[in-house]
Amino acid sequence: MNAPANISALRSLTTLDSPVDCSQFSLLILVLPGFSHLALHAFLEPFRIANTVSRIELFRWRIAGLDARAVEGANGISIAVDTTIGKQQTCSENCKPDHLVVVAGEPVEHQFTPQLNSFLRTTARHGVAVTAVGTATWLLAQTGLLTGRRCTIHWSRLAAFSEVFTQPRIRDTLFIKDGQFSTCAGELAAFDLAVDLIASHAGAFVAQEVCRHAIVDGQRSGSNRQTGPSGLAFAGVSDKLLMAMRMMEENIEYPLAMSEITRRAGVSRRQLERLFSIQVGMPPVRHYLRLRVDHAKRLIEGTRMPIIDVAMACGFVSPSHFAKCFRTFNGVSPQQCRAMVPAWVGPGLG
Repeated sequence: MNAPANISALRSLTTLDSPVDCSQFSLLILVLPGFSHLALHAFLEPFRIANTVSRIELFRWRIAGLDARAVEGANGISIAVDTTIGKQQTCSENCKPDHLVVVAGEPVEHQFTPQLNSFLRTTARHGVAVTAVGTATWLLAQTGLLTGRRCTIHWSRLAAFSEVFTQPRIRDTLFIKDGQFSTCAGELAAFDLAVDLIASHAGAFVAQEVCRHAIVDGQRSGSNRQTGPSGLAFAGVSDKLLMAMRMMEENIEYPLAMSEITRRAGVSRRQLERLFSIQVGMPPVRHYLRLRVDHAKRLIEGTRMPIIDVAMACGFVSPSHFAKCFRTFNGVSPQQCRAMVPAWVGPGLG
């Protein structure tokens, strides 16, 4: 990180259509207990590599914590912090970062405090760009800073987030930049967001060199979906099948009739059933039902919504039919599933 400045070396790496800002860009990485080491280092390492390949300290970073103690990640490994959010709120204008990045983990709902709320809102008010990685999107939404903005969160939290927060416009994508705020699905998607930020500050050539150094084919677009269609484990499947599966995933609360799905996909009912039989191993009607039940399970585990509301949010009109379908796929009733929810999902959430 402390490579000597070498402006001529960097200029020799760039092209005329990839302008480079040679000013130093400062990052403050706030890590919260239970954070993902994979997400943290997937985001941070591209900046180290950018400094190495450019031979200039284009990027500088510090690790911040809620207090001065080392922060333990989800894997039990702790990292030391360089500063605290309290110190950052009282420091001079000269020590303000260019970009604040928040990396959270689980249980994220338990981590929102008045102190954190004040820090995030004050930082944003000073015009600092803010990025939420993984479940940190939940915290940013709790501050109200994402109201009216497009955002994303790890796919395991999409269902709960969409029910708890109605103002942000949630999307199933790798990362989204909307004005001052960026949100990222976390894990390896953090690498793609970092490369995008590097390209914005240091130019496309440096970003490409970072990818080459990291032995990846290239940065994925932020608009890429986080996961493929549920039930498909390999590529090379029919476009018609993919279209039908997308429609099912995007119409959970108000399920489409199978005739409508086949009409929009441009296939016959018989063709669709054959495609599902070959590629998914079950009829399309059962696959659609499984998607709705899986969505319900995520809501039961991630929120405190009443079971009847969960059923309605997943397109079930009859509570008894919902309970029967839920037990068929999960082996337990919705109430039994709720009883196994971790204690940190407290009353009132949702």
